[in-house]
Amino acid sequence: MNFKSEFAEVLFSSLNGELEKSKLEGMIEKPRFEHMGDMAFPCFELSKIFRKAPHSIALELSEKIQTSIFEKVEAVNGYVNVFLNKKMVSSEVIKDVLSKKDQYGNVNNGNGETITIDFSSPNIAKPFSMGHLRSTVIGNAITLIAEKNGFSTVRINHLGDWGTQFGKLIVAYKMWGNEEEIKKDPIKELLKLYIKFHDEAERHPELNDRGREWFKMLEDSNEEALALWKWFREESLKEFSKIYDLLGITFDSYRGEAFYNDKMESIVQLLNDNNLLMESEGAQVVSLNDESLPPCLIKKKDGTTLYATRDLAAAVYRKTTYQFAKSIYVVGNEQALHFKQLFMVLKKMEYEWHEDLVHVPFGMILKEGKKMSTRKGKVVLLEDVLSEAIDLALDEIMKKNPGLSSKEEVARQVGTGAVIFHDLKHYRQNDIEFSLKDMLKFEGETGPYVQYTHARAASLLRKGAFEETNDALFVDDKEAWPVITALMSFPDVVNRAFTEYDPSQVAKYVIDLSQVFNKFYSHVRILDNNGLKQARLSLVFAVKIVLKEGLRLLGVKAPKEM
Repeated sequence: MNFKSEFAEVLFSSLNGELEKSKLEGMIEKPRFEHMGDMAFPCFELSKIFRKAPHSIALELSEKIQTSIFEKVEAVNGYVNVFLNKKMVSSEVIKDVLSKKDQYGNVNNGNGETITIDFSSPNIAKPFSMGHLRSTVIGNAITLIAEKNGFSTVRINHLGDWGTQFGKLIVAYKMWGNEEEIKKDPIKELLKLYIKFHDEAERHPELNDRGREWFKMLEDSNEEALALWKWFREESLKEFSKIYDLLGITFDSYRGEAFYNDKMESIVQLLNDNNLLMESEGAQVVSLNDESLPPCLIKKKDGTTLYATRDLAAAVYRKTTYQFAKSIYVVGNEQALHFKQLFMVLKKMEYEWHEDLVHVPFGMILKEGKKMSTRKGKVVLLEDVLSEAIDLALDEIMKKNPGLSSKEEVARQVGTGAVIFHDLKHYRQNDIEFSLKDMLKFEGETGPYVQYTHARAASLLRKGAFEETNDALFVDDKEAWPVITALMSFPDVVNRAFTEYDPSQVAKYVIDLSQVFNKFYSHVRILDNNGLKQARLSLVFAVKIVLKEGLRLLGVKAPKEM
C-alpha cells in the first residue's frame, strides 16, 4: 500500500478536487523530526486559492480528515501533520516486502519502453584509470534503477576507438615502440608511448602534424595504420574486460566511434541537403549563433571527421535500431557544451526525438585538487585501486572472521563494493577528491557498513531459525517504527533516483536504513522467545531484502556473512 498516495486521496476529497491528486502527492513532505508526524502537507500554496491564512486551512483540513490509516492528525504552523496507524502500517509494510521480495519497490513508470544508456566508454590504448570509474558506476546504477522503474535498457559502451590520438600513437609506436615489450604488457607500454609523444611534441610541435597525417591515413584505410589500430583495440578490450568482470558490469554493445565511419557521410549529406552546413576557415560547420552556442564542427579543414559527426551518426543509428523512448549519455561535466551542440544540430535536422536525448553530467575525481591527466602521466589505475581494496578487505576478514569459508569471494565483494559505493554516495555533479583511505573505510557511511548490516540481518535469521509466514505481523517496539517508515519509503526513493538520474539517493537510503536497523538491533532482544520473536524476525527479513536490493541497484553485492 502507498500511504503517501492514500494521504493525497484523502486531501483530494477534503479539498473538493481543487488540486489534482498527483500535485497534492508531490507536495507531501516527510517531517524532519519524529514528533512532528510521519507525513506533512504544507497549506501555504492553498492560501492563494482559498484566500485564507495557511494555519486556518490546515486547521480545517485536520478536522475533515478521518481515516483508519491515521491514528492522529494535527494542524501546526500551516502544516497538516499526520501520524500513521502503527499497527496497521507495520503489518502492511512487512507483509508487502515479504510477499514481493526483490520486486518490492518496483515502479512501472517505463511500461517496458526502451532506454539506451551510453556509459563508461574508455579510450582504447589507454589504461582504465580512476577517471573512468565515475561514468562506469554511475551509468551502471542508472541502468539498474531504470529497469527497477519498468524500462527495458540497452547498455552501450561507446569506445573511444577513433580520432587524432590514434595517429599520434601510431607515430609514437613507429618511432619508439618495441613489439615484444608491448606484447608483454600492452596498455602499460602504450601509455608510456602516449606520454612520451606529448612530452616530445612540446619540444617538437611538428610531431602533431605527423600524428594528424597518420590519422588521415587511418581514415583512408591505410593497411599498416589499420593493422596497428586493430591490435591496439583488441589488447585494450582484453584489459578492460578484467575491470568490468571485477565490477560485475556488462554491456549490450561495444560499438565505438569507429563503427560509425561508414555512417557519417549520409549525415554530412543530410546536413548539406538541409542547407545547414557552412564553411568556416576551410572547415565544415553548423552555425548555432541563434542558440547562443559556438558552431558545431562537422569536418576539419583536412577532411577528417570529429566526434560530433560520429555522435550525430550514433544518435540516428540508435533511434533507428532501438526505437528508444529516451537516450541517456553519462558523460562528464566538461562535455556539456558538446551535448548542447549535438542536441541542437539534431533539432535543426528536424528530428523530433532530439527532446528524448539526455546528458547526465558528473564531476571529476581529483588528485590533490587537480584533474587526473593520462597525457601527463598523472593517473591512478582503477585495477590497482580495486586490487588494493580487495586485499584490505581480506585483511579485515582474517582479523574478524578467519573461519569464514568463502573469504576470497567476500573480500572481492566488499573491496569492489567499497570503491563503487564511495563514488555513488556523492551527488554525481560534485567533484570527489581521490583518497584511498576514505574509500576503503569499513566504518561510517560506507559500502562495507551497509554490507555488514545485511550480513548481521542474515545471521539473526539463521540463529533464530526464521520461517516465513503470511500472518499479519506487528512489531510493537518503539525502535521498530523508524525501520518501518524507512522500508515504506523505498519505492519513492527508487522513483526519485531515476527521475533525477541520481544514484546517491539510493546510497543515502541504504545508509539510513542500516542506521535505524542497527539502532533497533542494539535496543531490542530480537531472539528472545517471548511471543514477539517471529514478528521481529519478519522485520529483520524485510530489512535484509531491501538492503540487498538497494545495494544491487548500485552494482554492489550483499554477502550473507562477513
